[in-house]
Amino acid sequence: MGFRSKFENAEKALTFNDVLLLPGWTTLEPNEANVKSKVTRNMEVNIPFIASPMDTVTEAEMAIALAREGALGVLHRNCSAKEEVVMARSVKRAEAVIIRDVVKVNPDTTVEELLKLMEDHNIKGFPVVEAEDKLVGIVTWRDVRLAESNLKVKDVMTESVITGTEDTSLEEAMKVLHEHRIEKLPIVDDQRRVKGLITMKDISLKGTYQEAIRDEEGRLICAAAISPFDLPRAKALDRYVDILIIDVSHFHNKNCFEATKKILKEVNAEVIVGNIGTFQAAEDIITKLEGVAGLRVGIGSGSICSTSVVTRAGAPTLFATSQVADAVRQYGSDITVIADGGMRNPGDVAVAMAVGASCAMMGNVFAGCRESPGRLVAMEGRYYKEYYGMGSERARKKRYIQDRYNQPSKSISEGVEGWVPYRGPVKDIISEFTGGLKAAMGYVGASTIPEMWEKAKLALVTESGAKEAAPHDIMRPGPNRTL
Repeated sequence: MGFRSKFENAEKALTFNDVLLLPGWTTLEPNEANVKSKVTRNMEVNIPFIASPMDTVTEAEMAIALAREGALGVLHRNCSAKEEVVMARSVKRAEAVIIRDVVKVNPDTTVEELLKLMEDHNIKGFPVVEAEDKLVGIVTWRDVRLAESNLKVKDVMTESVITGTEDTSLEEAMKVLHEHRIEKLPIVDDQRRVKGLITMKDISLKGTYQEAIRDEEGRLICAAAISPFDLPRAKALDRYVDILIIDVSHFHNKNCFEATKKILKEVNAEVIVGNIGTFQAAEDIITKLEGVAGLRVGIGSGSICSTSVVTRAGAPTLFATSQVADAVRQYGSDITVIADGGMRNPGDVAVAMAVGASCAMMGNVFAGCRESPGRLVAMEGRYYKEYYGMGSERARKKRYIQDRYNQPSKSISEGVEGWVPYRGPVKDIISEFTGGLKAAMGYVGASTIPEMWEKAKLALVTESGAKEAAPHDIMRPGPNRTL
């Protein structure tokens, strides 16, 4: 085979700007479309959007906000395992009906230590226990806010504690909390050992977010990124999260496969692997890795990813999604396909769904939201939030993310740093993108995501056609001018 055949047989790696969805016969209005979708084999989201595991995109606040809206945020791993576990615990504690992972203190804890615990866990009250978790009191912010730092908890705590049992219903708990004007109700067994905690805050949140995604105990669904080579972190997170995402730039790699086999055997959480970009990669995962629940697809398409420029290697998300979805279908697998990177608007998401994606993972879209951890700055009369790639020099300085990229590339950056416009609360973005996706489904005539896979048809467009499809030949108002 000659070198010329490499051009003749080259794949057409199309991306979002290269195609349009063709309108089809429809019998539904956009608001009738159902956008629920599988994020893993056994887990469903009400909104098929996922925030990327990046340290300028997803920490606990973003993950909580998205889960409440019915979507999903993946906690980044560019931090210590302990810090990531704290974030996961925060998500799970956010509005549980009964908090099982109760943070407790003992009578000899000092007020200074207690205040630090309050700050670290963002909690304003703790059950006080002795040996074997036996309840002896409760201490809250009101007890210590004016207390001397060297005092001990036993000096300031409330010893007479109203409690509930495992049989206490939500309605009974509400009545007790209101009747006694208290905020926290410890759940104890017949030996007064603490088994859980019900708070007025969590009860008040129950029912507020109708579309929230929750586990069997009513806690928000939580996902976290891990390295395939960090089994201790995976096991530590497995106590709290529902989904673990193997987070490397090129997963189709022998070392990644071997390391992931060990993780799959040791954890109970569902495991999504990635990133991959080809039919063969999906085929190898399906046939060689038992227990994988989802595939994260796309290499080099992110707005702050420079992998395809620096290395000239990559698999654009739209092309990669179609390749991987074909492999999944050919093998009759129920593994999900998550399109990751390069999507800037609801139409891009719709096109990704058209070629087999179950969900869309985005970084840029969510980086500008109020809940993202990036710094907020004002420039030339507008607000922006910090955003950088996980292969950028800035991200790599923390060193926790070094193994996300192949060994040779550690000496170079595969991402850039910059700023994205501030977009307000994430619920507004979710509403905008959900509305846009439903409108696209209306044009196609698809009432569900699986129907998009079957009914959607694409048309190729030229560069000139892509320009014509966008608003053009008008003067649009900018930040410093009006019409």
